[in-house]
Amino acid sequence: MPVSERPVILNQLGPELGKTLKEHPSRPVVIQSSFPDEPWKIVPEADILVTGGFANWKQAPRDWRFPERLKWVQSQTTGIEIYPPTLLRDRVMTCGRGLNALPIAEFVFAAILRSEKRLEETRARSEADWRRHDIGRLYGKTLGLIGYGSLGQAIARRALAFDMNVMVNRRTAWEGERGIAAAGIDEIFATADHLVIAAPLTVETEGMIGADLLRAARPGLHLVNISRGGLIDQEALVAAIVAGGIGSATLDVTTPEPLPDGHPLYTLPNVFISPHISWAGGDQDQAFQHRLMKNLDAYLKGEELEALVDPARGY
Repeated sequence: MPVSERPVILNQLGPELGKTLKEHPSRPVVIQSSFPDEPWKIVPEADILVTGGFANWKQAPRDWRFPERLKWVQSQTTGIEIYPPTLLRDRVMTCGRGLNALPIAEFVFAAILRSEKRLEETRARSEADWRRHDIGRLYGKTLGLIGYGSLGQAIARRALAFDMNVMVNRRTAWEGERGIAAAGIDEIFATADHLVIAAPLTVETEGMIGADLLRAARPGLHLVNISRGGLIDQEALVAAIVAGGIGSATLDVTTPEPLPDGHPLYTLPNVFISPHISWAGGDQDQAFQHRLMKNLDAYLKGEELEALVDPARGY
């Protein structure tokens, strides 16, 4: 049903976004509460909440409920596991799904090329360094993808451009695409040269990459995680790398974040850790504003919103 009154929006993402919201033709009432310490404290008059994946969401009281008037929550993040479970059950929620797919896909291939081409090791700094080096290639190699949403698809397109073989595992039924093979997780681990985890973190996927899968991996596998650290059993990963079953790992996400000083992953020379920055370098702010304004138009007209979160799936 279309909304006839001026919407009241609680904006937790900063004054610049608040200014953009105020310029919407509906002349919304924008309440500014930038980057709050207690993001769950929502004014009762708010119809819409615009928020992000603040770590403090985890501190929301267990018996807390959203105000009755609040009808729609727009999250800046793709992952929504940080939010209270009542959010998915009680309100319409949209997320940032797909907004960071392109910069993350580029990061993935920077990591894969770093692994294959060994640029740091082969750099010549003196005459003595002018010698033959064995380096790898991408063409003919196999890329495995766990998860095939907008991010997985962006990674697959780039893999095909490098003439790689692509194997994909996803939760929902899928018959495959040209040049891309659908496969089970076990098969992907046993076959892939490079394996990228691009699945959402849910109750079902938490810890899904465990000791059994890691032991079944093709020797020398390069494992890349740009999703959430909680998808991997990190103790099992350390053991698999030390044992030599996993050749190397690129981890943009870990559990917890940041990893504490002295964590074993820091000590392994064949593990590259970046501080959850694979999404950076793109036009995410503009893309998010565009989605938010498009969704606000749809909300006011009573139409379906973009990037809806499915409560049953948790993403």
